[in-house]
Amino acid sequence: MSDVTLQLDDVCQHFKQGSDVVRILNNASLSLQKGEVTALIGPSGAGKTTLLNIAGLLENPASGRVMIKGHDVAQLSVRKKARLRRQHIGFVFQTHRLLPEFSAVENIMVPQMINGLNKFEAQKRAMQLLAMIDLDDRATHRPGQLSGGEQQRVAIARAVANAPTILLADEPTGNLDPQTGQSVFETLQKIIKGTGASALIVTHNHALARQMDHIYALEAGRVTEGAA
Repeated sequence: MSDVTLQLDDVCQHFKQGSDVVRILNNASLSLQKGEVTALIGPSGAGKTTLLNIAGLLENPASGRVMIKGHDVAQLSVRKKARLRRQHIGFVFQTHRLLPEFSAVENIMVPQMINGLNKFEAQKRAMQLLAMIDLDDRATHRPGQLSGGEQQRVAIARAVANAPTILLADEPTGNLDPQTGQSVFETLQKIIKGTGASALIVTHNHALARQMDHIYALEAGRVTEGAA
């Protein structure tokens, strides 16, 4: 059985600007392997966020193929794509986007309960994840009572609360100092290795990228595999 969780084949994306066509992605291809953390680097404006949106089924490519666990998603309805996204894909953003009125454990419970899990089981899973990232003693703290690094670690735990196959992260350490960013990245690595998911992480931090299993570079709309 293949360990490829996500595969993009010859993905193209463009938009019209007046009479001109601006090409964002040009036959971009990459794949993620189960249990591995992959970096996506490239200059600002290269299309990294667009690629993440397509990989996360938030945006349709102009052409090319998106495969999740070996299944081509092109012909799926909007509703089926939403269900697939909810069941198999987790997102981490540069800003944590935690709900300020809820505690750490409650923030991790919310997506599970939306997905149909009862309150008891959701709380049990949330506490397990907090223990995994060494924040179980901060479970009842609201985001405003947590440091920036702690908030982002809770956001990562929330993103994997429903045991996604794929985790997509857009500059998850971009707003953090280097030491805190390294700590958050190590948390992310620990969760990916512990759950068997796969992760694609957009980063400008080449030192972090070199710690990942694979590195893809996006420039001029094309993806190449290589060192940071």
